Amino acid sequence: MAWWGKLIGGAMGFMLGGPLGALLGGSIGHQFDSGLRRKGGVFAAADQERIQAAFFTATFSVMGHLAKADGRVSEHEIQTARNLMQQMHLNQAQQKAAIELFDQGKDSDFPLEEVLHQFRNECHRRTTLLRMFLEIQVQAALADGRMDPAENRILLYIAEVLGFDRAQVEHLIDFVAGAATGQRPGHQVQSLEDAYKVLGVAPDSDDAQVKKAYRRLMNQHHPDKLVAKGMPEEMVKLANEKTQEIRKAWERIRDDRAANA
Repeated sequence: MAWWGKLIGGAMGFMLGGPLGALLGGSIGHQFDSGLRRKGGVFAAADQERIQAAFFTATFSVMGHLAKADGRVSEHEIQTARNLMQQMHLNQAQQKAAIELFDQGKDSDFPLEEVLHQFRNECHRRTTLLRMFLEIQVQAALADGRMDPAENRILLYIAEVLGFDRAQVEHLIDFVAGAATGQRPGHQVQSLEDAYKVLGVAPDSDDAQVKKAYRRLMNQHHPDKLVAKGMPEEMVKLANEKTQEIRKAWERIRDDRAANA
């Protein structure tokens, strides 16, 4: 995590301020060494590293806010955050910062709107990055296998601020829920219905429509492209898992159609 090393070492070259800077500063606290210049929650970084720092900060803080939406944070939601930390191979200091961000997100005065607006601007409104962020939040909301109404309202609000509509959120929910089905005990084989949900197409879609949806999703989740746009390199494993889920859905549909041709 190059941006983290430069943050701790004081070698960053431009500013990350606003609510994201304040959250990140609050999550790190005493971990700064004497070489870091800190003033009012504003930090220096190169453009790519700035986006990565913003993605990391927004991901865990908003996840904490979403987890508290129904009034309590479940063990499933906490475990989802831990799983994400493990997928990112965070070291002890980074895990502590992620937990602090998650906890800050649970505060009643968490500035959700300001965080989302700054995050969107920091990402230069790159739709692929914003979609991946939203997808992670949907996954967190579905951690306990259901979507609470309060969580759904916050997800729709997050999506609106980031520039997505209700239909896109519903597709992401179907995508995450459908992909998760094959990962649950007793559901190792993905159902055909879930495969169509993952690709976001109807069962009566023709082969060309299914292939187009498959290619679009693979392009949106391509790890190299996501990292090039500013996603932290530590999230590559997560992106790889998404592409595997998409490919599995495509193969399930393709094989079924071939068998029934």
